[in-house]
Amino acid sequence: MRLAVLLRPALLCGAALLCWLLLSALLGAPPALPTLRRLLADWGPEAPPTEARPPPALPCALPRRCPPHHFPFRLRSGAANVVGPKICLGGKMLMSSAQNNVGRGLNVALVNGVTGELMAARSFDMWAGDSNELLKFLRPLHEGTVVLVASYDDPATRLTEECRRLLAELGSGAVGSLGFRDSWVFVGGKGVQSSPFEQ
Repeated sequence: MRLAVLLRPALLCGAALLCWLLLSALLGAPPALPTLRRLLADWGPEAPPTEARPPPALPCALPRRCPPHHFPFRLRSGAANVVGPKICLGGKMLMSSAQNNVGRGLNVALVNGVTGELMAARSFDMWAGDSNELLKFLRPLHEGTVVLVASYDDPATRLTEECRRLLAELGSGAVGSLGFRDSWVFVGGKGVQSSPFEQ
């Protein structure tokens, strides 16, 4: 009998608390009681509404800002032979399907490493094309030129050992094992020993 007398108020309090929690979850939180400061502010002149401005978009849709004196860039390889690659630098799209300047194989953009200006952009078909065209494009590079590469469909079938060696000299560590229909993006340049920007 004594236990029932003690449990009854505890169960009533628990049920009341549960009902209160359910009602506040369904109806929302109760409005806060007005304070003297808020009552006085309501009597004063209305402040003009402030427009909330969205933060400015980051260049190349990057997740965070680059440090000062750096170029923001983003490379995406193509997906199989369906979605084309994208090469973006400093907020400008250099190569994409929308610009109609990408093709299957290797898509290469040459950029001035000091100013960030695009010098040249071409695609090289590594399935049915000639790898000598890629060699002619990359051999005359001078120091300070940044090379951005994004693959699409097949980057490796016609990629000769000489092409692989030249790309390795630009800082690639993965070009030696690049195979049929591999996805590959790479940023390097003349004199770069090992590029940290390769996937």
